[in-house]
Amino acid sequence: MHPIELIELMIAGGILFVILLVSFFLKRKWRKIIQGLAIIYLVSFGIFYFIRPYWIDMQIEKKVGYLQKHLKEQYPEETWKYWTVPHREDGYEHMNPYHIGVTFDTEPEVEYEYFVRNKETIKQTSYSVQNELQSDLLHLEEK
Repeated sequence: MHPIELIELMIAGGILFVILLVSFFLKRKWRKIIQGLAIIYLVSFGIFYFIRPYWIDMQIEKKVGYLQKHLKEQYPEETWKYWTVPHREDGYEHMNPYHIGVTFDTEPEVEYEYFVRNKETIKQTSYSVQNELQSDLLHLEEK
């Protein structure tokens, strides 16, 4: 379990504990209402916790489509390969799943990283070069 997940669970557990603690100081009717709210809170957090990875996957698919369209407009004669962060696998929790890596076939030793916020906002955030001597970057977008 990644530390961020542990912190999220601790915060959610703390909120649930406070809600239940408050309910024990109230009388019958209000106690039942507050305990019902605690159950609703627990169920909604559980649903959020288990659905979030699928939601991230759907967002990544949509953003890859936006990036593909952007790259076709910018570089119509080029071909490329893209990769995304396997955010569900161990060892990748610390990486942002919304950053998409692209390697162009004409520049196989350079990996460009893009961040896609929406259709209009697509930014090239970084690049990495495997060959330190390569200085001419064909697809570097400077803005």
